[in-house]
Amino acid sequence: MSSQNRTWVGPSAPERLNILRSTKSIAIVGMSNKPSRASYFVATYLLSSSPYDVYFVNPVLDEVLGQKVYPSLADLPVVPDLVEVFRKDADLPGVAREAVDIGAKTVWMQLGSWNEEAARIAEDAGLNAVMDRCVKIEHARFHGGLHLAGFNTGVISSKRQVTA
Repeated sequence: MSSQNRTWVGPSAPERLNILRSTKSIAIVGMSNKPSRASYFVATYLLSSSPYDVYFVNPVLDEVLGQKVYPSLADLPVVPDLVEVFRKDADLPGVAREAVDIGAKTVWMQLGSWNEEAARIAEDAGLNAVMDRCVKIEHARFHGGLHLAGFNTGVISSKRQVTA
């Protein structure tokens, strides 16, 4: 989908920061057991470098990274504050409906994901919706761990980095 077809406008950076600050638990829908997949990479980061309780959802897996994987959002032992979705765009409205049904506060669709119907489903039910953003990148950016380009430079400075 080209960007000119996008009519939905998501939360601003301060609003996304507030979402992440008020979030205590995250369910990753579409969790993979393959280290090369974004969900695995993000889950590893969230488990090691964030304060969140993290739950995995995938109907075909039993365990990833030493944690139980649940078949659906409804099967989780808690209602997650934030549902992070790693699924193809066509699946997003269904996941948004599930998030609404269980009482989640936010539906967060991963970098590259865009489905305005899913965002409307979430927002119409009073949930926050975020699309085409990565929780890992956003969390690290807000907590001083990332250069704006998305790389950890190890340097915290307001000055532009100059390379020789």
